[in-house]
Amino acid sequence: MKEITVQELKEKMDAGEDFQLIDVREDFEYEMSNLGGELIPLSGIMIESGKIDKKKPVIVQCRSGKRSAAAIMQLEQQGFTNLYNLKGGMLAWAEEIDPEIQVY
Repeated sequence: MKEITVQELKEKMDAGEDFQLIDVREDFEYEMSNLGGELIPLSGIMIESGKIDKKKPVIVQCRSGKRSAAAIMQLEQQGFTNLYNLKGGMLAWAEEIDPEIQVY
């Protein structure tokens, strides 16, 4: 499984690179704090896989990286090859990029 660090994600955001960010947490978690990605909770990832781009890089994130890894494993079985797991998820983002962001 390919991974990306929070520093690499921040660089891509700052550079305005073209990628899709998918957040697989639950609604209440997303409302608490998010990085602006599209919310597709893990439980619905297969049902809503049509919303995920197959041509450009797709970064999948959650709180710690575990749910996003599970989502990627499911999606790769459906033929996706352009997925990257955000290593450490929101916890890493809060620790390394934005200590003001709300995490639990």
